[in-house]
Formats: sequence, structure tokens, C-alpha cells
Amino acid sequence: MFKVAIYLLIFIFIVIFILPFFYTVSAFDLNPKEILAAPSFSHLFGTDRLGRDVLARVLIGGQTSLIIGILSATIASFIGLLIGITAGYFKGKVDKSIVILIDLFLTFPTFFLLLALVSYIQASTIILIIVISITGWMSMARLIRSESFAISNKPFIKIQKLANVSNTKIIFKYFAPLLAPIFLISFTFLVGGSILSESALSFLGLGINPPDMSWGTLLSDGKAVIDIAWWVSFFPGLFIFLVTFCLIQISDYLQKIANTKEVIN
Repeated sequence: MFKVAIYLLIFIFIVIFILPFFYTVSAFDLNPKEILAAPSFSHLFGTDRLGRDVLARVLIGGQTSLIIGILSATIASFIGLLIGITAGYFKGKVDKSIVILIDLFLTFPTFFLLLALVSYIQASTIILIIVISITGWMSMARLIRSESFAISNKPFIKIQKLANVSNTKIIFKYFAPLLAPIFLISFTFLVGGSILSESALSFLGLGINPPDMSWGTLLSDGKAVIDIAWWVSFFPGLFIFLVTFCLIQISDYLQKIANTKEVIN
């Protein structure tokens, strides 16, 4: 299943980022003569209530959703990595302060925290990346902190500290390789979660604003005509499902490998 997920994810990325160079139908042109046209050879995914080509809109909207998901997950992951290593390595008061900070953020449900932040800011791609990053680093930080705490108690790390080896060298030479598996596992989960967060915000009208689009805004556009034109919402929803499903399968596989290595060690 892991190989299928990898190949499918690669295929989706190729379709979303490469196909628009060859499929030159505009995602913005209105066509009053083809309003809510069903999928056909002329419009493979049909058209929406303004006669716009759904396939073209899914491709352009997918670029926005994937860019937001990947960049926000990357930023959140490195924030969580930095905070988690700091807490687990230095311990003591530093660790207690960071734990309080993490618990404070986790006190508020993540999605409602997203809603609260976005409702006061005019959303754009950059704003959504920043907001999702700010609200998505806690899980990574907790996992990295726990693992860093265990690593810092290992004898070879204590010997390095007694030998006055610099903290930077210890972290990059010893912590980084040991934390890489858990970092990758959490990162894949974060990408999927970030895409879903952006889609949910856009679906509620708090995300990407027209004329820009994402899979979430396409879902929102189709909800008013779902009874008579299922394709308007179905195809963006299908792509969201496929991407998140693939990422979950990849995460599960990486987690199995990591657990197997731990058992062997």
C-alpha cells in the first residue's frame, strides 16, 4: 500500500503542477451557454454555475492548497523541532517553561484557534501559511521533546557534555539523525492536516478569497448546487481525500519502520 500511495501522490503532484501547461482551458472564463454542464469530452470534470471549467479550476486550486499545506507544515515542523529539542536537551526551567507554552496553545482547540486568528485578518496565501504554521507546531514539539529527553539521558550524550563538546555539535551530530524518523512521520501528518485546515477555512469563507481559489473554495462553491451538479464539489473533494489518504499511508509505513528499528535495537 505504501508504494501505491507514493506513486499516486507523485502522479497527483505531476497532474496539478505540470498538466496546466498543456491543458490551456482558462479557469476564470465565464460561459453562459455551458452553465452546470455535466462531465463530457469537452469538459472532463464538467462546469460550475458560471460556466467555468471545473478541471482547470481544480488544477489551479490544487496548486494553492498544496503550496499552503507543504509550506505551512514545513514551517510548523521546524518550529516544533527547535522548541522540542531545546526543551529535551536543556531540561530544567527551560523545559518547564516550554511545556507550559505548549499546554497553553493546546488549551484551545486548534481549529477554533485558526478561526479566531483568521477572522481578524484578511486571508491570503501568505497569511494562511503563517496562521496554520503558528497553530500547528505543538504536536511536533511534544513528540520531539519526549524523544530528545530520552536521547539526552543516553550515556554517550552525557560523555559528550562532560567533554565540553559544544551544544550545537551534539545536537546536529547526534540528535538530528536519531530524530529524523519521528520528524518525517510528524511532517507527513502535518502536511495532510494543513491541507485539511486550509480547505476547511476556505469552505467556511475565511480562507482564499476570489478570484483566487483552492480546493476548499471549490467545495464551498459547489455546496449550493450539490443536488443538481455533484461534480462541482466531488472532484476537489476527491483530490483532498486522495492526498490526505496517501500521506496517512506514508506516515503509517514510516512509523512501522521506526518501531521495527526500536525493537531490533
